[in-house]
Amino acid sequence: MQLIRRHFLRLACAAAATSAVSRTAGAQTYPTRSVRIIVPFAAGGPATVLAHVIAQPLTEAWGQSFYVENLPTGASNVGIVTPSFVINPSLYAKLAYDPIKDFTAVALAVTSPHVLVVNPSFPAHNVKELVALVKANPGKYSYASAGTGQSAQLACELFKLAFGLDLLHVPFNGGAPAMNSTVGGHTPIAFNALPSAAALIKEGKLRALAVTSGQRAPEFPDVPTLAEAGVPGQESLFFQGVVAPAGTPKEIVDQLYREIAKILVRPEVKERLAAIGFGVSISSPEAFQAQIKSEMARWAKVIHDANIKRIE
Repeated sequence: MQLIRRHFLRLACAAAATSAVSRTAGAQTYPTRSVRIIVPFAAGGPATVLAHVIAQPLTEAWGQSFYVENLPTGASNVGIVTPSFVINPSLYAKLAYDPIKDFTAVALAVTSPHVLVVNPSFPAHNVKELVALVKANPGKYSYASAGTGQSAQLACELFKLAFGLDLLHVPFNGGAPAMNSTVGGHTPIAFNALPSAAALIKEGKLRALAVTSGQRAPEFPDVPTLAEAGVPGQESLFFQGVVAPAGTPKEIVDQLYREIAKILVRPEVKERLAAIGFGVSISSPEAFQAQIKSEMARWAKVIHDANIKRIE
């Protein structure tokens, strides 16, 4: 995490130089050189997939190379962000970047719900039964997540707060080991982003009780939303979006947004993203900026109310 934060700082520090070049060049000639897309995560994850999905078409459209780097040592022009981008300011005592001051939103790109799953042998078969079971056995059961402060953990903490549940959090280093623990019955309950759990649900190795989206997930039409299961106010989505350094001229931000939006609505792109559990959900720079601010406030309250300790 420290490494990721340092890379975000380097991205922010590039803002002045990037903006100066951009203003000189103007939107009509942007880009005048290769553009690096930073993915502040290890290669192979869904953020890397999204970055590659947009990089090649941008290269073809503008005649300059858009290329992807995972955890690069230098600064970049464009970056892929996930919910940790808006959660970390409330989770870390010292953070190397400010999502509002150091970045400008370009576009929300894709979203996916979180999903509440249990081991198939777990006695609860729906959300009502799960709540009743945990309430009758405070402190007995545990749930797995992809890590402390990850969006799936906060989705579960929001769920716990709604019912006053005593449910132990067991953090893992990523969604895959969290799912493996639940499949093995070590942590019989889990909250995770749907892409990390979808294959295991289809194989019958996990039982899905509910999703956190406003509508049912198309690939799992029989799994209710938490609202349908009797728990309103729980909607949360794992998202991926695109940001640029603060100070990037609006005409260039808008140009990037328009081109990325055109790429994401291509049938073959939507199909590729759907295959890893994501639905295209494009929003404008202004709407994405507003979402970043609102989600920062929302998750800050959950972290406070759930008494999640800040990481030094």
